[in-house]
Amino acid sequence: MKQKTHASSRRLPSWLRVSYGGGQQRSQVRNLISDLGLHTVCESANCPNLGECWERGTATFMILGDYCTRDCAFCAVPHEDQPASPDPDEPERVATAARELNLSYVVVTSVTRDDLDDGGAQHFAETIQALRMKLPGAGVEVLTPDFNGGAGDVAKVLEAGPSVFNHNVETCRRLTGEVRPQADYDQSLGVLYRASEKGGNEIAVKSGAMLGLGETETEIHEMLHDLRQHGVQILTLGQYLPPSKQHWPLDRYLTPDEFAAWRRIAQEDYGFSYVESAPLVRSSYRAEEAAGHTLKPTE
Repeated sequence: MKQKTHASSRRLPSWLRVSYGGGQQRSQVRNLISDLGLHTVCESANCPNLGECWERGTATFMILGDYCTRDCAFCAVPHEDQPASPDPDEPERVATAARELNLSYVVVTSVTRDDLDDGGAQHFAETIQALRMKLPGAGVEVLTPDFNGGAGDVAKVLEAGPSVFNHNVETCRRLTGEVRPQADYDQSLGVLYRASEKGGNEIAVKSGAMLGLGETETEIHEMLHDLRQHGVQILTLGQYLPPSKQHWPLDRYLTPDEFAAWRRIAQEDYGFSYVESAPLVRSSYRAEEAAGHTLKPTE
């Protein structure tokens, strides 16, 4: 791993300081998630927007457990080679939680499960189906792993009918091998392309990346070009923040103005239909708004 000054030894810029104060709505969300034995990526990945989102009564559900079979250099989710088997009742509990929270838009992600034959695709499909049954009018967004590139697994998720299919490339081509050593940049692009082909006009395709890991401006341009060429419509760009000193070191903090510039470039030069680009943006940040700007209304 390259040697750089770790984020913990730098003064955090003012635009990255957030309040983690509690509130009644946040407590209700936490209690509901705990009572139903569910996980959220908000907690597992140390999301800086947890307070804001939970105070609005929203959360991103994380299915298939809270241990990942991959050990990416940027991620706070703990690693285990053989996590517990998928819980067959989990899809129903996710749907129950979403209904209790009165969500109009539900985001579901997962750890990567390379130990499963289908990477957890069937579990995703069953979760989408359970949500459709209990919240028939709600939008459903899935943020999936790459399923080791399995076309049939991607198709299985898409056939369940999510509103948005999201899979993150996370970083540029050059850094992928070090930042995501068990993943492959072109494989991720292939997953996105298959989703765009099969989803047609009914399912929007989304991806995201972190900035500040050491990528160059040229590499960001190449990544944006690659994502659009592979059917991505919705893009999220946010600041990389190392979870610990053992993780991939921070290269630099980008300013809010730099993120705003990348938003303009992504939309005007590359044609993304919707872009969230700011230091604290994460994959599901304002997901419902992004989908609303992208998906065609049903007639």
